Amino acid sequence: MDRNTLIGLGLIAAILFGFQILILGPQQKEQMEAQRKQDSVARVEYLKFKADSASRFKVDSSSGIAKAKDTVILSDSARKENSKQQFGTFAEASNGTPEFVTLENNLVKIIISTKGGKVYSVELKKYKTYDLLPLRLFDGDSTVFGLELPTNENRVVNTNELYFKPSSQHESIGKTGSKSISMRLYAGNNKYIEYLYTLAGDSYLTDFTLNTVGMNQIVPQNTNHFELDWAMNIPRVEKNIVAERNASTMYFKYLNDNDVDWLSETKDDKKPLVTKVNWVAMKQQYFTSVLIANEGFEKATIATRSDPTSMTVTKSMSSTFTLPFNHGDNTSFAMRFYFGPNHYQTLKKVDLLLEKQIPLGWGIFGWVNRYFVIYIFNFLNGFNWNFGIIILLMTVLIKVLLLPLTFKSFQSQAKMKVLKPEVEEINAKYGDDALKKQSEMMALYKKAGVNPMGGCFPMLLQMPILIAMFRFFPASIELRQQGFLWCKDLSTYDSVWDFGFALPFYGDHVSLFTLLMTVSTLLYTRMTMQMQATNTQMKWMSYMMPIVFLGVFNNYSAGLSYYYFLANMFTFGQQYIFKFFLDEKKIHAQIQENKKKPAKGKSGFMQRLEEAQKSRGIQPPKKK
Repeated sequence: MDRNTLIGLGLIAAILFGFQILILGPQQKEQMEAQRKQDSVARVEYLKFKADSASRFKVDSSSGIAKAKDTVILSDSARKENSKQQFGTFAEASNGTPEFVTLENNLVKIIISTKGGKVYSVELKKYKTYDLLPLRLFDGDSTVFGLELPTNENRVVNTNELYFKPSSQHESIGKTGSKSISMRLYAGNNKYIEYLYTLAGDSYLTDFTLNTVGMNQIVPQNTNHFELDWAMNIPRVEKNIVAERNASTMYFKYLNDNDVDWLSETKDDKKPLVTKVNWVAMKQQYFTSVLIANEGFEKATIATRSDPTSMTVTKSMSSTFTLPFNHGDNTSFAMRFYFGPNHYQTLKKVDLLLEKQIPLGWGIFGWVNRYFVIYIFNFLNGFNWNFGIIILLMTVLIKVLLLPLTFKSFQSQAKMKVLKPEVEEINAKYGDDALKKQSEMMALYKKAGVNPMGGCFPMLLQMPILIAMFRFFPASIELRQQGFLWCKDLSTYDSVWDFGFALPFYGDHVSLFTLLMTVSTLLYTRMTMQMQATNTQMKWMSYMMPIVFLGVFNNYSAGLSYYYFLANMFTFGQQYIFKFFLDEKKIHAQIQENKKKPAKGKSGFMQRLEEAQKSRGIQPPKKK
């Protein structure tokens, strides 16, 4: 066993071990933890809700509040007094009926509620849910967006519960120009908080400016900041809610940082952000809602929580931002919303690293996707072909680019096949003496001029592309709801048979593309094993890996399984063609010629190995 052999074996072991640890290990571990973890936060919030509800229904005869069954009825005078006690200067804005105003362009329809002055719902016009309903990123009262305002009256008022006055009822924009809607919360003459929303045509970005007028007369002098709460329950919009939940989390970027970070995708998580924050995103599998501060938030706290039993809510996400307040008579804080798809080029145009929300892989795998795969994919997509055809052409193009490496690997396998009878003879001769057997084999390879690891290094160079594809297809919104053959949606699994129950480690359905990929991988493994001298244990391991991946890929993107199936089929075709260029008789003759050449001097590594063998009573193979 020489140095190259040990390096090759070490690299193979590192690849297999790294794949298990870096890709499969964390997912399996976090999924198990998420299943076991009790939703203690939800329990606490539920008990608080019950306590708050009970307190609201207590009757105070002196206040004029009467109770009839489960309904609390207040007289007009009592209602005004109650509002004044609770909201002080903002009492007039505490009563009202929610009204809705609309701001829309050709991409988004934003509905803003007068209650809280907040974005009530966002509909993406070019997308549908998995059951073909209008796709809303969030909707209804499951959202919170409001300022926590301390006042001179020793109260803290939350604007989420107060009523704003709108400047208009509906604004619609074409592909050019822009429109604005103003929502004002009044606290007396010339004292108000204004939310100014401005939407441009053909854009997913909405400018949002928080203006205050006269608030320095209401807010205590020792208050130099406001707290802004933003939270929502993310509704289910995809077919596979488990995959959607595991791909949904909160991303964020610090103001002066050149990278992004995120909370755990597969378990509840919370993180205080103690320095200036540029943006925070509530990211779903294929869509995202982002709040951007042009000058940065002072700090923030973000959290995610999920209920694995819910089939309608993917996750609950919340954030609290600290906004500066300088006690000026007129102040302004500029922000922006991004409500839209996780589409790489669209996010990249914002120029704030929003595209890093798309999980394209770390290190070299992310580089392969960003600077190679995406460009090929977008080039082919420009022809408006079916995405099944695009994946087919991508496979052909990548295989052609990797052709020299593939040929080198097949050439090495052919040499090993020629030597297979002699290798089997050594195995039979030395039986269980592994060290002696290995020493004889290395001597044979050296004399024949064959590197047993020669087929592995070309394959090693192809691994980054194979693993990059593992990330690329499940993250590509372009495949969402795009059908091909029997598959209705290449972004999720293709089901040709639903069991009605779940099998352990497999699922509740049969994915045909995954089956085809597994069968083709087994055939490829068998063909490779026939060309190499491999011990029984390695053979079993090689055959078991595709079976293991059958369960893993059964719930993955059909586009990914389809790509791997095509890659296997093209490999079969390449190997059939290579046979016309690699004559085994000529290879055998060349090997025999190599054996006749004078033996090269032993390397220092081989000398040390032979010395180690001698110390254990093992004689090195004699020269023939």
